[in-house]
Amino acid sequence: MRLETVTFENDAWSRAMMLGDLSQGYCHYLVAFRPGDDDAAELSGYAGLMSARGASDADIQTIAVAPDARRQGLGRLMMEALIAEAVSRGARRLFLEVRADNPGAQTLYDDLGFAPIGVRRGYYQPDDVDAVVMRLDLPAGGAA
Repeated sequence: MRLETVTFENDAWSRAMMLGDLSQGYCHYLVAFRPGDDDAAELSGYAGLMSARGASDADIQTIAVAPDARRQGLGRLMMEALIAEAVSRGARRLFLEVRADNPGAQTLYDDLGFAPIGVRRGYYQPDDVDAVVMRLDLPAGGAA
């Protein structure tokens, strides 16, 4: 939750929301720790996917990278792993929302093949920031 609140400040998920997502069998989460962190006290990042096996649509639920781990490829690595997981579960389309005022994340998603398909006005509250909805069409047959 510490990384959640540091990363997302005003629109961070609550503990109950996070636990609810983590408890779902159709959600898949990754966590990343700093190399050599034997006690795993601090996360470098986490990312979540909602994808029921056999469903054609999947959704990137969240992704967060600690400030001191940014710009080192961790976000891309976690996104690539979630894309591969969505493909392995049989998804054909992968969706996400990204803050309209986050060009760095939008560039990463664009580089990964996501395309903007719409805008959700005032999606991020209380900041009243729009969300850009993006979609990635996935390969058929479980080949990422």
